[in-house]
Amino acid sequence: MRIDEKTVAELRKLGVDVRQGISLADETSLGIGGTTHELLLERYETIPDVMRLLDARKIPHRFLGGGTNVLIADGELPWVVLHLPKAKPGMRVEGNTAYVDASADLGGMVTFCAKHDLGGMEGLIGVPGSVGGALRMNAGAYGTQIGPLVREVELYRASKGEIETLRGADIHFDYRHTSFAPDDVMLRVTLELASKPYREILAGIRVCNEKRRASQPLNQKSAGCIFKNPPGGSAGRMIDELQLKGHRVGDAMVSDRHANFFVNTGHASCSDMMKLIDDVRERVHGAFGVELENEVIFWQN
Repeated sequence: MRIDEKTVAELRKLGVDVRQGISLADETSLGIGGTTHELLLERYETIPDVMRLLDARKIPHRFLGGGTNVLIADGELPWVVLHLPKAKPGMRVEGNTAYVDASADLGGMVTFCAKHDLGGMEGLIGVPGSVGGALRMNAGAYGTQIGPLVREVELYRASKGEIETLRGADIHFDYRHTSFAPDDVMLRVTLELASKPYREILAGIRVCNEKRRASQPLNQKSAGCIFKNPPGGSAGRMIDELQLKGHRVGDAMVSDRHANFFVNTGHASCSDMMKLIDDVRERVHGAFGVELENEVIFWQN
């Protein structure tokens, strides 16, 4: 997607750093993705103006957070990508309340709060990505989910073209699903956390990290779990029972450490990964009668 020079100049007046021809393969944990213009926002407050300008110029756009749970098409993409301000994202605590920018690293937030003796998020320490992405997907691991901790979310609501604040009680958090609209953009979150000695939090973090190191391909390019677990079941266990670890399409492969992690072993294309995902889904359906639902998000042309 290309932007004319006049629009680039107007975006820069709004504090947007426009970078041309960026490969999104370098911006995602899977190492897959085509090229487009990247718009780096300087301030949250300018988002409505930036969005109005893009809409007026009929420039399709998407927000990209940490890039850890997304599979993006190859080639030149028909939309530009926006990033929230990333320079020193804000994090502060007052009593048992934490105020965090959505662009902050999720693990960094857990560690920051731990150092202020605020716990309850230990299971999230190794979940990759941004706080905003964690909010959208209600990220969770080892019995912890972020949703129950949320008290307020400040977001840009595209349907209104405005920034507004939602109370946690007005947001529906479910397993890997929330009531946010697809084009809502999380900006900041307020969390209510439990007081807990740093030493105890650190011990819990170490246990979770050891479990991850023992079972997940942390040193390979992946997007975390590809499929959601079906009710009462485990996607990874079913894939494992079909002996599909190591099964591959091109450089896209089912991890030999965790069957619900698919990895890019070299230069996998989006097409390779999608064919692998579809093949595994069909095999699981044929063997178990279960239709696996994607956890990874697809951004296609």
